[in-house]
Amino acid sequence: MNRIKEVIDEKGIKQTWLAEKLGKSFNMVNGYVQNRHQPSLETLYKIAAILNVSVKDLLVDNDEKRDEI
Repeated sequence: MNRIKEVIDEKGIKQTWLAEKLGKSFNMVNGYVQNRHQPSLETLYKIAAILNVSVKDLLVDNDEKRDEI
């Protein structure tokens, strides 16, 4: 699970902009945002750099996720 959707929403960034910056299709980025696909580590680092956040900010702690259930 990732927090890409939360981070881009907090920053007011559009998925199309992120897709363009990553050089990926909108559909691929939308898959990341909707947690249908998980980005590779390389892509996750690129997303973090583009969004100016740490990689850790893009990840969901499994313990936190269990607490929500």
